[in-house]
Amino acid sequence: ASIQDSYAKEATSPPVDMGKVRQAILQVVEEDAEKRGDGTSLAGTFLRLAWHCCGTYKAADGSGGSNGARMRFHPESDYGNNAGLDSARAALEPVKQKFPALSYADLYTYAGVVAVEESGGPKIEFRTGRVDMEDGSTSDPKDRLPNADYGGRTKNVAGMRAVFNRMGFDDQEIVALLGAHAMGRCHTDASGYWGPWTNAETTF
Repeated sequence: ASIQDSYAKEATSPPVDMGKVRQAILQVVEEDAEKRGDGTSLAGTFLRLAWHCCGTYKAADGSGGSNGARMRFHPESDYGNNAGLDSARAALEPVKQKFPALSYADLYTYAGVVAVEESGGPKIEFRTGRVDMEDGSTSDPKDRLPNADYGGRTKNVAGMRAVFNRMGFDDQEIVALLGAHAMGRCHTDASGYWGPWTNAETTF
């Protein structure tokens, strides 16, 4: 199906109560936190999920980005920088089943919005309307996401600029976006690093 067909299908879907979706996402986070019992949370992982869906965007031609929810498919599901996010997608599956009219693309990005707002971050204006693609054929086979380390300060700065400038961001915006690392922690199976970024990893 073409993206135009997908938009047409979404346009005829009944509206979704995003307040109820928020509560369902929070329930997933809270129930998971109780099972963990160590003070960590899925909130940081949901924020990473949303960002990595968006972080493939290329301003020059409008390709990539959160529309399509292509991370569900190869090649994006196999990007090295998306390691570990299969667990986040699986955790949100019950929410998707409860609200089938909500696209995966909207669900993944909204989960990030909820994570930010419920963790003490700013309120984020959110609009639904993203559609789901049926495969990853329109994804870049090359991992477009930023690496954890490019090999030293100078190379790290150049690497960050290359990735974020591709999306249309300037240096000030890059610094602001990198502040999202206040949330969550590193996992060796995902980035090769381990440990929280701050002493309060579940809040901004």
